[in-house]
Amino acid sequence: MAPVAVITGGGTGIGAATAARLAQDGFDVVVCGRRPGPLQETAAAIRAAYPSVTARAIVLDVTDAASVAAAAAEIGPCDVLVNNAGGAIGSERVEDGKPDEWRAMYESNVIGVLQVTQALLPALRRSPTGGTIVVVSSIAGLLVYEGGGGYTAAKHGATAVVETLRLELAGEPIRVIEIDPGMVWTDGFSLTRFHGDQGKADAVYAGVDRPLVAADVAECVAFCVRLPQHVNVDRLIVKPVAQAALHKVIRTPIDWDHSATS
Repeated sequence: MAPVAVITGGGTGIGAATAARLAQDGFDVVVCGRRPGPLQETAAAIRAAYPSVTARAIVLDVTDAASVAAAAAEIGPCDVLVNNAGGAIGSERVEDGKPDEWRAMYESNVIGVLQVTQALLPALRRSPTGGTIVVVSSIAGLLVYEGGGGYTAAKHGATAVVETLRLELAGEPIRVIEIDPGMVWTDGFSLTRFHGDQGKADAVYAGVDRPLVAADVAECVAFCVRLPQHVNVDRLIVKPVAQAALHKVIRTPIDWDHSATS
């Protein structure tokens, strides 16, 4: 039997790209999320591209304990869990922050990781090859920036969960991996953050020469997962070349082919 990878937030963006990339490596995949439509489309596309694997879509709200429990019962065996569901809402200063938005970010980015990991840990422990838990967090879990108080607080929480879990599972054949992307362009992340304001969403990436895309992050997840089971990549920070640091982003063209000096 092929190993099974479960990906939360698997209907779109990084989650969908990760599911496809793991399917390419021979995993049967289970894409989970709140919206049935994108999940079914992603699963169908994976089945069409990789006929030798299975791809299932299971509706799952990571913030709802009953939904998580029901999905875990339906999933069955699990060898790799990719906790990808999460996201950002709003960009207000701390003094103007909306508690309901902060609460929602904490629920999806921290409580979601907690509940899904708890539910699937028994299956991961039964994995004949050893289990792997991946949390797709953010460099916002390591640093902070103005206007990002709620999101950085939530992602710092996710990082704390990862580091604690790794300590608590020490001695078991289970890897705990954190992937921390920088600037990633996807269809929905910034649009959700700015409540559907396309102009504000586009401004995040304005002038940036080749920001990361979902497939880049998926490749990083696949790299960490396919390493021998005794090899644990504790934390992988990945940024586009145009982003030297969280606060330093180059918004002019980069001379990739040295044309300016030829």
